[in-house]
Amino acid sequence: MNYKLFGRTGIYISPLILGCMMFGQKTNYKDSAEIIDKSIDLGINFFDTANVYGNGASEEFVGKALKENKKRSDIFLATKVNSRMSDKPNDLGNSRNNIINQCENSLKRLQTDYIDLYQLHRPSNYIAIDETLKALDDLIRDGKVRYIGSSNFGSWQVVESLWASEKYGLNRFVSEQSPFNLADRRAEREHIQMCKTYDLAFIPWSPLGGGGLTGKYVRTSKQETGTRFGDETDTKKIKRFNLEVLNITDGLSKISNNNNCSIAQVALSWVMSQNGVTAPIIGPRTIEQLDDNIGAINIKLSEKEMTFIDEIAKPGSNTADFYEASFAPNLFRP
Repeated sequence: MNYKLFGRTGIYISPLILGCMMFGQKTNYKDSAEIIDKSIDLGINFFDTANVYGNGASEEFVGKALKENKKRSDIFLATKVNSRMSDKPNDLGNSRNNIINQCENSLKRLQTDYIDLYQLHRPSNYIAIDETLKALDDLIRDGKVRYIGSSNFGSWQVVESLWASEKYGLNRFVSEQSPFNLADRRAEREHIQMCKTYDLAFIPWSPLGGGGLTGKYVRTSKQETGTRFGDETDTKKIKRFNLEVLNITDGLSKISNNNNCSIAQVALSWVMSQNGVTAPIIGPRTIEQLDDNIGAINIKLSEKEMTFIDEIAKPGSNTADFYEASFAPNLFRP
């Protein structure tokens, strides 16, 4: 593993981050624990989850597995807060009330005394950022959180938070997590440059475009049942999957054939090699997917291959309609 510095924290993290969204949803505990143990054995030392994944089940699985393997101290453990956790009116958002309450709940589920990186899953524009930062700062001072970060924030929102942190003498964000893959390169326009300018770690989520960049989807009107795009009732996922994604994977297949690797490994290797990217978050559902994803670490794309990829997926462009604001229903008022 070629470990990388996580922004300005001085922490070294693995070049791939284990995303735990599938745990407690499509992946049962036994398989989740196997993925966690093998990830650690392979050198992955950064796990990313969220309170909303499986309505707490993902955190419970991660906490139980780390308790059983006694590897908690070896892991840089990240979780998130923001999404609605119940039908109670105040169980959502980035208010002091919700942040403090949800942090306590996450600590219990994770069976740990501290969270290495506590992230705001999405912005809450109806709450002043300094109010949110003061609550996060208190958690750091109490020893319950070590670092804080943002996720799915606009560049201006991240910079606003840095300004507020400096103005009020509060701990600042050390990272930003946003979508970035060959089906959605919009982060190149300003987001990645913003992270580089302010020395923030940039950890892209969904580097495989929700599975669309794995090469397993074909040019047909109906996809395999059980796959992410096989659910014809899920309009958001269907919207992500289109012929433009297939055009990209067709191009990547030529590179994968030349390198004797999978299309997913090429797509992951591309994300890992981008200037300003700290480490992408993978979200394996099975141990086989983990094995394939890990293989991307050994794929080195040539300059000619990188130029070819730029031709099939234009830099800075929204190649596919992958992410939209409607994914964040709590962006303004609940």
